[in-house]
Formats: sequence, structure tokens, C-alpha cells
Amino acid sequence: MATEEVLVDEITYPSKITTTKPLSLLGHGITDMEIHFIHVKFYSIGIYLEPEVVGHLEQFKGISAKELEENDEFFNALISAPVEKFIRLVVIKEIKGAQYGVQIETAVRDRLAAEDKYEEEEEEALEKVIEFFQSKYFKKHSVITYHFPTNSATAEIVVSLEGKEDSKYVIENANVVEAVKKWYLGGSSAVSSSPFDLWLALSRRVVQVNIHNFVLLCILGICVLCC
Repeated sequence: MATEEVLVDEITYPSKITTTKPLSLLGHGITDMEIHFIHVKFYSIGIYLEPEVVGHLEQFKGISAKELEENDEFFNALISAPVEKFIRLVVIKEIKGAQYGVQIETAVRDRLAAEDKYEEEEEEALEKVIEFFQSKYFKKHSVITYHFPTNSATAEIVVSLEGKEDSKYVIENANVVEAVKKWYLGGSSAVSSSPFDLWLALSRRVVQVNIHNFVLLCILGICVLCC
């Protein structure tokens, strides 16, 4: 049976993928910004998680969407849940790898500094990530993926550019890995600087939560997290 597909700003995302295990597309959206009154789209994003993630969010049953919006514990539970996570970005507006690297550097450094976790080891690890992106050029439809294995403090980055072999890099610093997760999945550290909207589809219902201009559709089966 063919895998269903989801269109995210005219970019196709399979509803299910298999890494080391089957994952479902539980979040999708775009990053965008208004620059001089012009609406500019940068990337489409798909977030794949194990459906079992619902079992790690059951303590939030009965909490309203508004309360979840301000509940860091919800986002921390989502981020720290021992399930496999996979993030797929597809470039809409072409960008230099160095520019994308600056975005990562700023987001990760600021988060770690705020948590007093930005030490020499984190600085060195982050520099290697920036170096990995430095020489690349992301044309439209270039793909960047982040794979967070279950119960692992690593993250594998894969870059797919037209006409070139995929390039890979593994982040091994646990604090840097955690900060990257927070950049894409939310929490209070993402609210002030990430241009996304967050949507929660809970028990077949979609509830809009304006967190950080990213669209997250968490299909949580029979687990009802909001009233």
C-alpha cells in the first residue's frame, strides 16, 4: 500500500517514514517572516515521532490548550520523551550554508547561555556544526534532516543537495543536541526568537496555540490533552 502524503506549502511529505523504526508525521509547517511588507517563506518543516510519544504526555490530560501554551513542562516532556524523533526541512528560499549556520549558532548559544550550560565543550561542538554547513549552498528544495535516536544524546544531520552525494555529521555534545531539539519543538526558550506557530491536534481535534509560528499537528490517538 502506498504511503499517504501531506502537502506543506506545495512540498510533499510522506505521512510515515522508517528510520530504525516506523515514525509518523505529527507536525508540519513553514518558517516565514514579513520583510519590508513582503511575506518571505524560508523552509517547510516536518516533524516525525513515534506514535508512542502519547504515553509520555498522559499527565497533561484535561489541561486546556491555553494552559498548555504556557506550560514548559509539556514541552519538556515532549522534548525529553524517550522516543525517536526526526525533523525534515526543505528549503523554500535559497540560502547560503553560512547564513543557516549563523541561525543555528545564535539559537543554540543563546539557549545554552540562558541555562548556564555554554562551556568550552559546547562552544567547540557548535563550531563543528557551523563548519559542516559553512561551504554549502541550499537551493530551493534542498533537504536538511535531523535524526534523534531513542535514548541517545546524539543527533545526525544529513544534507541532500541536487547533483551531490548526501553529506552527514553527528553532533555528540548532549547539551547542543538538546538545544537543537528545543529550537524546533518549542518551550519557553523558543518563544521569544523562533518565528513559528504551534498547533496541537489532540484526539482528532485541532486546537490552535500561538506559541512560535510553527505548525505542529500532534495526532495523539485516544489521549485527550485538552478540555
